[in-house]
Amino acid sequence: QVQVVESGGGLVQAGGSLRLSCAASGSIRSINAVGWYRQAPGKQRELVAQITGFDSTNYADSVKGRFAISRDNGNNTVYLQMNSLKPEDTAVYYCNADLTTITNYRTTYRSTYWGQGTQVTVSS
Repeated sequence: QVQVVESGGGLVQAGGSLRLSCAASGSIRSINAVGWYRQAPGKQRELVAQITGFDSTNYADSVKGRFAISRDNGNNTVYLQMNSLKPEDTAVYYCNADLTTITNYRTTYRSTYWGQGTQVTVSS
């Protein structure tokens, strides 16, 4: 069974840093792309950062220069380093992973998976 689990959220003061982790487990053949999203209360979920299978990265304008996304293929983990945090960064952060997995029939299957989210709270 494939799982995607986020961790690393917490409470931090403005100007502080956090590193979020998105760990994929199961019969994973490859991580094609991963996006970090966030959703603040009363707002729509938005894409914060994305990394492709070729390590190309994209960032929302609001986090450029402060956040960095990276991947560790050996551990099937993608990280989001968040620096210079602001109160407006407060949200639940979700990981969406585009994975190719190996089925019980030894075929491959590609799909996207969401994690359960991790809360990030930045105090002023």
